[in-house]
Amino acid sequence: MAEIDHIVVGARTLEEGADYIEAQLGVRPTKGGSHPGIGTHNMLLSLGPQQYLEVIAVDPGQETPPHPRPFDLDDAGVSMMLEAGPRLLGWVARTPVLDAVVTRLGASQAGEVKAWSRGELTWRMAMPPQRQDMRNLIPSLIQWDDGKGAAPRLKKSGCKLLALEAEHPEADQLREQLLQRGLEDALKVRRSPHPRLLARIARPDGAEVALSSG
Repeated sequence: MAEIDHIVVGARTLEEGADYIEAQLGVRPTKGGSHPGIGTHNMLLSLGPQQYLEVIAVDPGQETPPHPRPFDLDDAGVSMMLEAGPRLLGWVARTPVLDAVVTRLGASQAGEVKAWSRGELTWRMAMPPQRQDMRNLIPSLIQWDDGKGAAPRLKKSGCKLLALEAEHPEADQLREQLLQRGLEDALKVRRSPHPRLLARIARPDGAEVALSSG
């Protein structure tokens, strides 16, 4: 059974991303770290005992990697969008059977499984190719080596992910893709002319904020 692990907010710099999240949610993300060889670094914010928010940006301290950075950070359109300000880019789903899912779907749909690490955390991840991700509405899949991941390690923020929603003109196809990954109940899907991911989050003061990809 797969479930939501975290949502991903992209930014030109981590400072810009942290400022944005603090303005929206009233809490500043804490330092995460660098992803060696991947070309990115991040900051994190707890959204509950099993979920969190990741702010990700290009790491200026690393050389340009030989492969595209995750979450389309090297895409010209995404770069232009982030010039205007941080934006919700996508989400990641946690599964205990990553290899089985990728084998069943094939790398052309689910992506190739790659090992990642940061500090004491190690995990494996498969990111669907850009042409197969339905504008980042189909999530990357992650399997944490310790079975728990980053969320339980984070300090409580008082924020909580209330719901994750997706809009797409081919809503039935999106639902089928989520079903194939065991995620049919993970988010609400609606038909809309414009693809969009929407995360509804409760702030520590009880107010609800919606972060959107578009």
